Amino acid sequence: MAETAGSEVLDGIVQRRMKPDPGTFLGSGKAMELKDIVMSTGADTVVVDAELAPSQRRGLEDIVKVKVVDRTTLILDIFAQHAKSREGKAQVELAQLEYLLPRLRGWGDSMSRQAGGQVGGAGAGMGSRGPGETKIELDRRRIRTRMAKLRREIAAMKPSRETKRANRRRNAVPSVAIAGYTNAGKSSLLNRLTDAGVLVENALFATLDPTVRKAQTPDGIGYTLSDTVGFVRSLPTQLVEAFRSTLEEVADADLILHVVDVSHPDPEGQIAAVRTVFSEVDARKIPEIIVLNKADAADPFVIERLKQKEPRHVVVSTRTGQGIAELLGAISEAIPRPGVRLEVLIPYNRGELINKLHNTDAEILSLEHEEEGTRVVAMVHENLAAELESFVSNG
Repeated sequence: MAETAGSEVLDGIVQRRMKPDPGTFLGSGKAMELKDIVMSTGADTVVVDAELAPSQRRGLEDIVKVKVVDRTTLILDIFAQHAKSREGKAQVELAQLEYLLPRLRGWGDSMSRQAGGQVGGAGAGMGSRGPGETKIELDRRRIRTRMAKLRREIAAMKPSRETKRANRRRNAVPSVAIAGYTNAGKSSLLNRLTDAGVLVENALFATLDPTVRKAQTPDGIGYTLSDTVGFVRSLPTQLVEAFRSTLEEVADADLILHVVDVSHPDPEGQIAAVRTVFSEVDARKIPEIIVLNKADAADPFVIERLKQKEPRHVVVSTRTGQGIAELLGAISEAIPRPGVRLEVLIPYNRGELINKLHNTDAEILSLEHEEEGTRVVAMVHENLAAELESFVSNG
């Protein structure tokens, strides 16, 4: 993650102890060892793979004499780099401010002057992107005022997104959400399935703003595919909350494609981390297909192990195209199908109803143009069947 944030990793140490030291997280001996490494390598930042209490960060900085960044700060920093939309930027800034608020005391000692919501200038480094800080004693009231403004802005953007989802539900278009651990290949899969042309980066958290595309099953049933933010082990609570609106694409889906990088050293751990977030956004009951991606670069024994553990799976490689046809078939079988068969005679002056049949996931069995109108035999969902009831024909 440090490399994704644009840093060069010079060295690292591992501390094994029953519980973290309350003063420095590492303990005095290991902290002094870390100080020696910092001095010998010329490092200007220490990254700790855990969330530090404010007092622990200050205590460790007092010893190593350089900026200390914890896991949550690092993840927030990466999110700040990758947020593209207005909503994404607002969500990241809100999460950063929520994390900063209880940590104001002493924070300015280790941070450069920051520009609100923007990537720091050259040499600013990790932890220097985000909510503006113009002086050490940044006023809590100003932060709370800014947070309230951001919450209002995010809330104002929500109706538009909900309207789009409501339209999809009203038109009975099934929705499929692509989810998974960060850098598992979700955007590449979206491109394979829809030719959406989404930017694909070999980087953590490259996708923050959900991308929704139309797709079709091999037999012509329409559905939507959405690419969502990448999940990560111990995703900071602030980010789960800030991106809850984005994660609603997963919670509202009819089917989840859970993409797993099978070439990763710990794919089971990544699956567990993602499912933890599913639980937090009430998405655990949604049908799920495990998509074992990057099969071309993975150990066959690992693939076999995961196939045994996850009965509902498809093995794919978005790079080579392996398994994509099988996955499309699995999607076709899993998404909700229209269950009402009807025959209707639609007058020529009601052409919008014909368009509706084509634009929803109705399964048109036959279509004939007659003198009085268009005769259609189709499988439709209940809501559309009710709308077409007055045009039902017995032939």
